[in-house]
Parts: sequence; structure tokens; C-alpha cells
Amino acid sequence: MMEVDNHQPTSQISLEFTMMEPQCLLNNCCYLRILMTVRFFFSAAAAVIVAGARSKLWEVPTGHFTSSSNQTENLPLERCQSQWTEDGVKVTADIPPKLDGTWVSTRCEVRPGPEFLTRSYTFHSNRHFQALQHYYTESSCEDPAYSLMIRGKIRLLQASWITRGATEAQHHLSKVGIVVHSVAAKHRLASRLPPACVSLSLNEAVPGKLYELYNTRAGRACLAAMGFSVTEMGLVRVETQHHSHGGKVQELFLGDIHTDWAQRTQHRPSGYQQPLQNAMHHIHPCPVCALVYRSSEQRPPVLPRGPAVSLSLAGHWVSLRCETRPNVLFLTRDFTFNPSQHAWEGIYRHYLDSACSQPTFTLRAWGHYAQGNPSSKLSGASEFVFKVTQVRVTAMDESIAKLLNSTRPGKCGRAGDWRVGVEQDLTSTNGCPMLGIKLPHKEYELFKMELDHRKRPLLFTGERPTDGSSPDRPLRRPTSFQAPMVLCNGGETHPSFSTFNSRQLQLASGTAGLEKLVLLVFGSALCSWLVY
Repeated sequence: MMEVDNHQPTSQISLEFTMMEPQCLLNNCCYLRILMTVRFFFSAAAAVIVAGARSKLWEVPTGHFTSSSNQTENLPLERCQSQWTEDGVKVTADIPPKLDGTWVSTRCEVRPGPEFLTRSYTFHSNRHFQALQHYYTESSCEDPAYSLMIRGKIRLLQASWITRGATEAQHHLSKVGIVVHSVAAKHRLASRLPPACVSLSLNEAVPGKLYELYNTRAGRACLAAMGFSVTEMGLVRVETQHHSHGGKVQELFLGDIHTDWAQRTQHRPSGYQQPLQNAMHHIHPCPVCALVYRSSEQRPPVLPRGPAVSLSLAGHWVSLRCETRPNVLFLTRDFTFNPSQHAWEGIYRHYLDSACSQPTFTLRAWGHYAQGNPSSKLSGASEFVFKVTQVRVTAMDESIAKLLNSTRPGKCGRAGDWRVGVEQDLTSTNGCPMLGIKLPHKEYELFKMELDHRKRPLLFTGERPTDGSSPDRPLRRPTSFQAPMVLCNGGETHPSFSTFNSRQLQLASGTAGLEKLVLLVFGSALCSWLVY
């Protein structure tokens, strides 16, 4: 989301938004180059920008977002989500966020690479923080390899004008220490670190003893060699779930980790990782929360082995919340799988805002899939190949419809026939170059299933590459996961995959006054819709 910078001293603002080679998931050879210049004029009565108001950090956007699970529209997606949430749950997110307290992992986390870890971050009212990151040798977090103890300070800045609903922050590290938990882990680390780091810290390391990797007087060569970075603290969001029985759950969203190891230390996040939960206000029961909360650098948590869950895709799976992706994307996903036909249908609803309340466009895709071998990198995960054969697009805003109507005949559906809320079939034109869509298309995927705290199934699908490339060959297969999807109706219904119902989608149109901002978001998201 591109938002107006509330620190500009004039009432006339020019924003130039340039994208070079954005995410293109249907054809890795297509590159969409968009240059958009949008000039906003604010009258004195409508302006929210105050000349010289640099100290007023929280004027734009408004500081409070609220949504309620019992005030949803009658959409299938929302009806599915209501099966997983309590009636009367209200979600709020304050800007600036309140970070004080300890925030912990709720499961064994998987980062690109893959890396396996649990986190425990404590923030104090004086802006100091202490972070514990425990790394493991396998995906169940039962075999600790080493732990990092990180100390520093964090300073909240302005509300993000890139990722709506987030707050930008700066951090300063004062110390990073490491504790290895086995001789084998020491040898693996020593092989990755420069000789100076090995001689200073690990050559005679004793398991369980803290060794200093970094302080304010030393350089960061050792940290960079490990791929260590806390750039995640550059983007912060805290959500609070208020339950009807009076309890609450608080979640801390920190910035995303780049999927390319070489890029992660310099990455500026624009999406989120999976959230940490407040140790005092978390979902019950949560045995992992307690283990991580009581951990230390010398005593890493050893997580209990969860039950083996066989992968069964049959049924209807939906996003549990509005999801945020890098490159300023807000969306929900809605999948249906029919194993007997090896067929799938996916609906991707994109929005202007982090509450997913202002739709911009919707993509509907379907095709076939094949399940491959168990993953050699991630225990319990399976490899898949998906083929996309048909795509339909629905413009949910007049500006987007006008943009699509400007395409040449035969290149992007029926030129001149795009209407708000009406689906257009792109199959007959083999996609749409303006959208970066080329049909048919193949992708290499990674799926895994787990059970939540109530023993209900969760479906994890592969994380999309941060650089926008497509996993269109085996070597590009994901090594980490997106937010889980939840099962709706237990597979009671399946769509017909031999024919397709071209009914008009009943979604509300976005606010007319936001149409130019929609174009900015749309330019960022044109080639990035297929987010398994």
C-alpha cells in the first residue's frame, strides 16, 4: 500500500512509483515495467498533512483498525472462517503498537533455507530488548543446535507508508552471544564462519557456555557469515483479539525474512513473518508457548513431537485472516481440491488495506496437480507440481477496469469489455501480458499439514520468493511456508472442474476516492497473484 507521506510540508504531493521486474508467477520470462506518477491535490479542508508537523508521527493513517468476526458479510470465505473463531471476537491494532512484554513462538518455525527455530523476544519500556533465537537441526525443533542471545534498543518511527497498518522502526544492537549445544553443531558452525570468528569464539567452545559474537566495539563479519540479521524489527504490528468471554490474545508481527540467503541481511521488509504471541495473552492451550517462555540461551526448549498427520487435500481451504505479503500485497486465499480428479481451484482476493475490507481485484484460477515424493529437506512435507490451465480476473474498482480496457484486442480477454464486478476469461488469449499471465503454466510446490491446538488440520503451502520470481523449476521449489490455511466443511462439497460457473462475484467495490492508490497497489500486484 502506497500511502501519503504525512511529513511533506506542502499540500501538493507527487509520488513516483517504479517497479522493475516485479513478481511474475505465471511466466518467469515476463517482466512488467510500470512507471506511475500520481499527483494528489488536497484542499485546505480535506488535508491531513500539516506543514512542519514532523513531530506528529501518527496522523496518517488513522491509528485504530477494528474488525469483528460476528459482523461479516455472507461470503463463503467468511462463513468458513467463522467456523474457526468464536462469536464476538473483535480484533484491534493500535498505531503506535505497545511492545512491552515477552513474545514467544507457538510452533517450530521454518525459515527459508530451510532453518528451524523458536523465538522469545522481550521488550522493555525503556526501549531495550532481549531476543532469544534457538536453532535446531530438524523441522520438529527437538534437537537444539545453538542459541543466540541478542541485546539492543528499538525505536518506533512513523506509521509505514508502504505497508498499511504497520509501524516502521529502527534497532541498534549492543551485543550478540552464541551458545552451542553439541560438538556436531560447533563443527557445522565453524565450517561457515571466517577464521577470525572461529578462533575468537568457537575453536574451543564448550557446549552450554556463552561466547560473544558481536559487541559495539567489534565488526559484524561473524554475524553476516551466519546469515544473522534482525532487519525483521524494521516493521512492527501488534494485533489484539478481544474475546466475548473477556479474555484476549495478542500477536506481534515482525518483518518478513528474505527467501534468498544472500539478500536477507540487507532486506527491507514489507510483509510479515508468522506472528509471535504475548506470553501472558496467548491461545490456550499452548504447551509450546510455555516451553519457549521458560527457555534461556543455556536451556533451549525441546518441543514435544506432534502427531504424524497424513496429507489429505480433499475439501475447501481458506485463509484464517487477512494475509500480508512482501511488495505491498493484502489478500485472502480460497482453495478447493478434488483428489479423485487431481484438480484444484483457487480464488485470490486482493485488497487495498491490511483489514482486507477494500477489494481491488480478484483472480480465479484452476487446473490440475500431481503429488510427488516426500521432501528431503523438510520432514513431513511433500512435493507437488501444479499446472494452471485457466484464469479469470474480476476488477473490483473502476480505475482497474479502465486500465484493463486499454489493452490491445486479443491480448487480455475481451478488450473494452471490462466491467467492475464481472469476471473476464483470460484463457482464450493465453493469459494477459499486462498482468504478466501466460497460460498454461507449471509450478513446483511444497505442502505440509499439522494440527492446531484443538487438533484441527492446518494446511501449509510454500512461501513465495521475495524477489518475485516463479518456482517454475524443481531447484526453485520453496523451503519454507506461508501462513496456514484452515479446512472448511471437511470436504463435503467439490466444484465441477470440467465446467466453470462464471457467476458475478458479490464483493463490495472500493472507495472511489482511493482509486489512484488502488492503481499503485495494482501495479505492484499484477504479476504476483498466484500465491499458493
